Amino acid sequence: MCVSVGWFSAPDYWLGRLVFERGAAVIYVIAFVAAARQFRALIGEHGMLPVPLHLSGQSFWRIPSLFHLCYSDRLFATVSWSGAALSAAVAAGAADLVPLWAAMLMWLVLWALYLSIVNVGQTWYGFGWESLLLETGFLAIFLGNDRTAPPVLILWLARWLLFRVEFGAGLIKMRGDPCWRNLTCLFYHHETQPMPGPLSWFFHHLPKPLHRIEVAGNHFAQLIVPFGLFAPQPVASVAAAIVVVTQLWLVASGNFAWLNWATIILACSAIARPTHPTLSAPPMWFVALVIAVTAVTVFLSYWPARNMISSTQRMNMSFNPFHLVNTYGAFGSIGRIRREVVIEGTEEPEITKQTAWKEYGFKGKPGAVDRLPRQWAPYHLRLDWLMWFAAISPSYAQPWLTPFLHRLLRNDPPTLRLLRHNPFPESPPRYVRAQLYEYRFTTPAELRHDRAWWHRTLVGGYVRPMALPQKTHRTSR
Repeated sequence: MCVSVGWFSAPDYWLGRLVFERGAAVIYVIAFVAAARQFRALIGEHGMLPVPLHLSGQSFWRIPSLFHLCYSDRLFATVSWSGAALSAAVAAGAADLVPLWAAMLMWLVLWALYLSIVNVGQTWYGFGWESLLLETGFLAIFLGNDRTAPPVLILWLARWLLFRVEFGAGLIKMRGDPCWRNLTCLFYHHETQPMPGPLSWFFHHLPKPLHRIEVAGNHFAQLIVPFGLFAPQPVASVAAAIVVVTQLWLVASGNFAWLNWATIILACSAIARPTHPTLSAPPMWFVALVIAVTAVTVFLSYWPARNMISSTQRMNMSFNPFHLVNTYGAFGSIGRIRREVVIEGTEEPEITKQTAWKEYGFKGKPGAVDRLPRQWAPYHLRLDWLMWFAAISPSYAQPWLTPFLHRLLRNDPPTLRLLRHNPFPESPPRYVRAQLYEYRFTTPAELRHDRAWWHRTLVGGYVRPMALPQKTHRTSR
């Protein structure tokens, strides 16, 4: 039974919904593919932080995941590739070709599968964009398809989510590092961010007055513009457009997985287009379900709202195990110096002062000084990102760094697939170690003279040379 509920439907937002849903589906594809390609070394049965060990003694309600039923690498791969296939189908328009209930079921399956992955991902999945994708994907379940007009309540919830992403990030900056208040943070950020992109060197060398303008523009976009999202049209569309432009600036300046792209599709959902195709009235069961979901979201919003106004605001935190309504924010503090952990190995049977060490190459994080940083976002290189945290805090890397080095000593194939270059393709190294370097972008003059994008200086040892026991030393799985 369909009902005419004028207040419920927002047909002028059909294009915003289309961009939102197709964009969310594409991000799901990227997230599932990244999970499928990286999980064995990170959280697989023989990974650095194995899923079975993590789930041992944990209840479903504490860590909701279908892997409580059983876990195997084959099952994880099946979940990941099935999620990628289904999300690709949705991105291609499959959800608009089926009844409303079937489209909702597609989105629900995607959300449940990715929730199952995130909740067993541990440190490797401890990033705000994981919760952002889940919260965005949950809203997509109730946005409907081409058979009905977009429900206005879910569109408002999407704006509320976008508001929390932007305003929360703005508040965490103003409450954090003083350089955000004196407009100098971007003197350092482009150089010290987790994973610079191919244009980061050029952004870093922009004139300092322009860096100050960048920071001031960021404050405007995150602390003032979000309130415009709740204003009548066309103000809301203008506010959303400003968010899109600032997020594209961030896309160009670095690698932040799908954080910026998820924010962009949320902003697009607030843009109205007066001309629209004829859309049918929603069925009564759909109206009731949307109202119920809205009520639950409003109730769960108490905790992130309280967190935002708190002087002890926390960023990128989920207040429930289903990641339904979360708090966001990033870069409350900015590093002034970039340090990198460099992994090296040697085939020599004994270590002396003359030992020749060969360096492992990573796909995304800075390593060789003459290699221009690559563009990886919206794809997420989880190991590379955590190596940045390892350089900041050795204790952060303690649970997984030693298992990572042990796998290099075995030439573990899944681990080596996470790297760009293995200097020991024929047989494993005898020893591996980690060194800590200070990196900085070269000046334009140094770039012309040395043909190098980075300059690095050895700070000291990070992990002392280690080897496997002799009996397992030359083996590999």
